[in-house]
Amino acid sequence: MPRTSELSSSVGKVAHTIGSQTVQVLLGTVTGVLIARVLQPEGRGTYSVIATTTLTAIVLGHASIDKSQIYLWTNRARHRALAANGLVLGLTLGTVTTLVALVLLSVGAMPTTSPLLGVAMLAVPFGVAATNLRGIAWLESRTDIVNRGTVAAALTQCLPLLVLSAVGDITVTTVIVFWTVSTVVPFVLLIRALRPHPRLVDVRLACRQLALGGRFHVGLVAFYLLMTVDTLLLNALDSAAAVGIYTVAVTVLSLAGIPAEATTRVVLPGQAGSDARHAEEITVRTLRLNLILSSAFLGVLAAVSPTLIPMVYGQSFAGSVPPLLLLAPGMVALSLIRPVEQYLVRLGRPVAMTLIAVGALALNVLLNVVLIPRWGPLGAALASTATYTLMACVEVSWFARSARIPLWGLLPRLDDVRPVLTLLASSRVIARRRRRPGQRVG
Repeated sequence: MPRTSELSSSVGKVAHTIGSQTVQVLLGTVTGVLIARVLQPEGRGTYSVIATTTLTAIVLGHASIDKSQIYLWTNRARHRALAANGLVLGLTLGTVTTLVALVLLSVGAMPTTSPLLGVAMLAVPFGVAATNLRGIAWLESRTDIVNRGTVAAALTQCLPLLVLSAVGDITVTTVIVFWTVSTVVPFVLLIRALRPHPRLVDVRLACRQLALGGRFHVGLVAFYLLMTVDTLLLNALDSAAAVGIYTVAVTVLSLAGIPAEATTRVVLPGQAGSDARHAEEITVRTLRLNLILSSAFLGVLAAVSPTLIPMVYGQSFAGSVPPLLLLAPGMVALSLIRPVEQYLVRLGRPVAMTLIAVGALALNVLLNVVLIPRWGPLGAALASTATYTLMACVEVSWFARSARIPLWGLLPRLDDVRPVLTLLASSRVIARRRRRPGQRVG
């Protein structure tokens, strides 16, 4: 088992990633508050349905090329070709997805018939390519690139809405337009930093990536839908206002998931590029850390939410508190799924991973269909927590069997607290540096 110092060596990257994600979520919270207060639950719900549908198109269109990048990354000779393929495949698959979506929109076969969905869909090719290039950046441990894109995208959406709020001109249209632009911004920054050249495209490697990605893609889409289908079902079975109430709970909970998500992303190169034994050890340590981080942060957030949400979003969103409390345990489970799946990709068992994700999605949809008509957002939160927890149990058990580790060996220990304390101390140092005018954080 690795000593704490092995993960502590990545504390700087984790702390910077936490800082960037915190800025993103805080800016997103400001944006969400503006939208909520001006457009109220129904307007926020309409925006959420359009954004969720577009993000779903991005997930559908990228064909799990990022999973093939993880699988093929052990051969260093392929790295530049994988970056070039990520760009070209992303733009190509994204364009095809956009065209299909626009056709479906024209015949009324989308979750909403609003023409604003067509505007948002223009971002899909860039979103798909950015997903692939972001995966390359994580595999190269170039967290600074991803972090800059994260902050820039949040600023691109938030700052114009602040200006429009001052003049009283926020509408669903302006919100969607700036959301679309913000989705394109990370693509531009990734292109400038990684400089993938189309001349380096390897057609044979691209075909292999499509084949590999295709084996994982159904599972990836099922997992994404598992996390988002509740929003679409709430819109269909209840109302846009219910979606607005529910998505505020999800947005607030995302604050508590930042540290665990940052750790998960930073350890990816070690999980993908190390020998199997070392990858197992990294995964074990990450699971323990994420369990500590997510439980602690979610517990605090759940305790303050009855005061925080009405104060920040307004009394009309007080109904977001009960769904938040029901969804919090599921978010703890979700923080364990991500690092486990990054390891399980190495095993080359896409069919098994797909069956787990599809089974969880089917159960989630069934529970939502039963519970939403009775309890609205509360039913959606309960369905999500149940299925996230079940999926985490199955995949963590699979990892434990593969690594020949008893389940009790995945529980946090006293020495797992040390990197958390170091991480918090590093985050405070970075925060102080960022407050000093004119100083650049390296």
